[in-house]
Amino acid sequence: METVLENTLPVGKPKWLRVKLPIGQKYTELRGLVDKYKLNTICTSGSCPNMGECWGEGTATFMILGNICTRSCGFCGVKTGRPETVDWDEPEKVARSIKIMNIKHAVITSVDRDDLKDGGSIIWIETIKAIRRMNPNTTLETLIPDFQGIERNIDRIVEANPEVVSHNVETVRRLTREVRIQAKYDRSLEVLKYLKEQGINRTKSGIMLGLGELEEEVFQTMQDLRNANVDIVTIGQYLQPSKKHLPVKEFITPEQFAKYEKFGLELGFRHVESGPLVRSSYKAQKHIL
Repeated sequence: METVLENTLPVGKPKWLRVKLPIGQKYTELRGLVDKYKLNTICTSGSCPNMGECWGEGTATFMILGNICTRSCGFCGVKTGRPETVDWDEPEKVARSIKIMNIKHAVITSVDRDDLKDGGSIIWIETIKAIRRMNPNTTLETLIPDFQGIERNIDRIVEANPEVVSHNVETVRRLTREVRIQAKYDRSLEVLKYLKEQGINRTKSGIMLGLGELEEEVFQTMQDLRNANVDIVTIGQYLQPSKKHLPVKEFITPEQFAKYEKFGLELGFRHVESGPLVRSSYKAQKHIL
């Protein structure tokens, strides 16, 4: 799942985590469209610090299947509970939003819907079809849940064949049970490996740092992702969404992020985005290359 951080940070956070408010003509135009048509993007609802940069590149992220998740991950600010019924008009709404905003590269993500027999995969494929029908020149990244590892549900994404398919491991093996409660580290790796085996051209995953992981554990996680033939990895700083969520154990320095980037490129990843403000969809438009 896509995670974002707030724009204004309390005093005491490292200076490298302070961000400027988004500016620029393209950002101003898109912000006006979002407000006018009441469009729902992760960029705005999460106050992502990279919003101005991404929108300037013609990229935006949309979340489908509602805003209530069936899982209760310790890092995520999305509400947990009993989700609402599926909105079968949602694919058209998302496709229309992308058209209105003239988005060149769209990232689609969702909450986990373990309450649905198909895991939400039917809405996923209908959304992809609607986007392609209405926006034939828009490229796509799908940031998918694990669908509980059920292949017939993953196969729907494979059939749609987005330019990039992403699934985040989020953290190192040791911390997975605490951070991702209902998820499994190896299941996520298996999903990523399966996607590649089924012919997906670009696969991608993301890791958050600052939860108490050790350097060698991050190296091992990156190695595990390469062993699953993942092409792209994003590495960013975890920030606590609220006092109810897992605390930040450490603020990782830009120098350490640079070290992980160097290691990742040496491992053979096509793209490595590693930095304090990096989030799953950061520079996503470049990952199709």
